[in-house]
Amino acid sequence: MTIRDQNTTTNESSIRVKQNSRDNSSTNSTININDDLREPAGRRTVGGRRKRIAAGVAVAAAGALALGLVQQPSPSEASTTSLTALPKGDVVSNGRTWKQSYREDFSTPAPLGSVLSKYPKMGAYDGYNDTSGRGRYAPSKVLSVANGNLDFWLHTEKGQPLVAAVLPDDYAAHTTGRVSIRYKTTNTDGYKFVGMLWPTDDDWNKGEIDWPEGDLGSSVRPASAIPGSMDNGMMTFDSSVQKYTTSPQSSGYHVATTEWDHGVVRFYWNNSLVSETRKAVPKDPMRVTMQAETAITGNVPASASGHVDIDWISIWD
Repeated sequence: MTIRDQNTTTNESSIRVKQNSRDNSSTNSTININDDLREPAGRRTVGGRRKRIAAGVAVAAAGALALGLVQQPSPSEASTTSLTALPKGDVVSNGRTWKQSYREDFSTPAPLGSVLSKYPKMGAYDGYNDTSGRGRYAPSKVLSVANGNLDFWLHTEKGQPLVAAVLPDDYAAHTTGRVSIRYKTTNTDGYKFVGMLWPTDDDWNKGEIDWPEGDLGSSVRPASAIPGSMDNGMMTFDSSVQKYTTSPQSSGYHVATTEWDHGVVRFYWNNSLVSETRKAVPKDPMRVTMQAETAITGNVPASASGHVDIDWISIWD
């Protein structure tokens, strides 16, 4: 178990400012963003203090959006991940045998404040501000396990929005990886959820993979940064992958799968291929993170109380 707090002397942090997911929950189409997007770096922790790397956020104009369709994978190409039960064992997908390195279905109950002791293989950030700068990572006040779910309880105490970021297999470094998460969220203003692959050495210029990502209650879309594209504290993301799902993450349990292979990253939603990129593919070790935090834009109502429930997560190398 690793609890990374703001007083730890370290160069490690995955806190960064990103473009907010646009809410497309009112449509059953996916949305393509046509132009490669520039997104800014955020706070990086160095020696226990926060340092601002960049300030602005580049947002593509709404008029540049176009409708598209979710692609369907060929059964002979992609593995069919169970949409209910925790996958156990290796899988074959797109011609590769993926070796399962981690799985968890959260069968051991854990009240608030005890999750990281009950699940010692997991890590978490503690004490940092989140991506927007408005939330505070507080795993002891946010995380619990009940009814077979890891629950993120997103809420405000004494004027401070409380959020959490979990590293399911701690700081394990993956040079490629396949990650499946079965989860659901509430429809709650002011908060968002993102599953991430982030550089183990926190050098953002090496890339970033986000899936799923969206405000609670919205549809979600993937994003992947082009390695080496850092310019004035901003990364370029391959816009071709940023297609919204046909269903919001609050409509029940969904399975989101990221498949990061040599030369390609693929994104699946309930076993349907959403998009893929051969342009924005990391080549350096990454770690897995599940991040529930305040939304990038808009208000965070003090009365808002939201949940992200993780039924299970499985990781293959």
